[in-house]
Amino acid sequence: MPFATISVIGLGYIGLPTAAVFASRKKQVIGVDVNQNAVDTINRGQIHIVEPDLDMVVHAAVTEGYLRATTQPEPADAFLIAVPTPFKGDHEPDLGYIESASKSIAPVLKKGDLVILESTSPVGATEQMAAWLADARPDLSFPQTHGEKSDIRIAHCPERVLPGHVLRELVQNDRVIGGMTPKCCESAINLYKIFVQGECIVTNARTAEMCKLTENSFRDVNIAFANELSMICDELDISVWELIRLANRHPRVNILQPGPGVGGHCIAVDPWFIVSKSPEQAHLIRTAREVNDSKPQWVINKVKLAVFEFLQTNPDKTIRDVTIACFGLAFKPDIDDLRESPALAITQQICETHPGPVLAIEPNISELPQELSGKLNLTSVETALSEADILLILVDHKEFKEIPSSTIQKHSFVDTRGIYAQR
Repeated sequence: MPFATISVIGLGYIGLPTAAVFASRKKQVIGVDVNQNAVDTINRGQIHIVEPDLDMVVHAAVTEGYLRATTQPEPADAFLIAVPTPFKGDHEPDLGYIESASKSIAPVLKKGDLVILESTSPVGATEQMAAWLADARPDLSFPQTHGEKSDIRIAHCPERVLPGHVLRELVQNDRVIGGMTPKCCESAINLYKIFVQGECIVTNARTAEMCKLTENSFRDVNIAFANELSMICDELDISVWELIRLANRHPRVNILQPGPGVGGHCIAVDPWFIVSKSPEQAHLIRTAREVNDSKPQWVINKVKLAVFEFLQTNPDKTIRDVTIACFGLAFKPDIDDLRESPALAITQQICETHPGPVLAIEPNISELPQELSGKLNLTSVETALSEADILLILVDHKEFKEIPSSTIQKHSFVDTRGIYAQR
């Protein structure tokens, strides 16, 4: 299969870079997204997300005629589904986006096509996707009923890239290929080898699904250890940053850095997919999630204490006079991604409960998300430092690291990232 035309469903933080990389290899790529603004932006050769160097790759791909975007799926030889997989209710996986994407491509499928689910998913999601496709296209055969002789090849290949390094890691990282049959795996490998320089490792769909969940759950457990340690050290009047630095001098110890919680579209969500499938066995994974989910409230309580202490030393002021500046809204440094961001959640709660002014500083966005619009001001570092009484450091953006410690020390501050404690 030469894969003359490739379609990517979902043009977000994973889908758009993937589409752009395929297009950079002189493949005809059709990107599909329900967001008309994203489609129009891409067709102008521009991007609607922040990712280093992606703007140049997209511009070149569109200009040269290898990439275009649309809101409706069109015929192709391979379809990659890269749509969100959030959770609903009591951390139950929401496969609604995958179902919608599957049903949208079903009418344009033809014999010999390959469909790959890239969205991080609970175990069994690829099989469920195949069932939705089969229901929509009874004239075609699928692996769950016809095995190697199926008309359509289906596989799961989870993304495993780091925001800020996506273009490099898409090419260099190994890929786990979970086909529903060996021929599905072979077809998927042929597709990814168009640009992947890393090894393509074959397994089945369920193991591939569980592999991505396991990777992120492992990281979540390790972050939970650091976050729990930070809360213990605070109670015992110990610098957690110094403690971790010392403990990590042990040749077999590598403790991560604590923070205000865990965010993003993977680590804050994926462990719950394991818990939802095996609630009686996933004790440690559930506890780690609970520790990390509790950290934002702990940070908020630290801010309340800082406000109380400020008022104690400034008796001429009331709580309505106290201005709090929240530094960072993204879920990690130097990106614009606010998904599941603890910094955003903390800022939102402070904004709703603090009677005085609240400022937000997020250099990677130009406007506030809807839930904060009209409730606080998005401002600059300089304005925040001149107007705020309490500084809350939530994300270690490079712009924040450039602020001299002497400037920060002039204020009452809560540093959840240890930027200034470690200098």
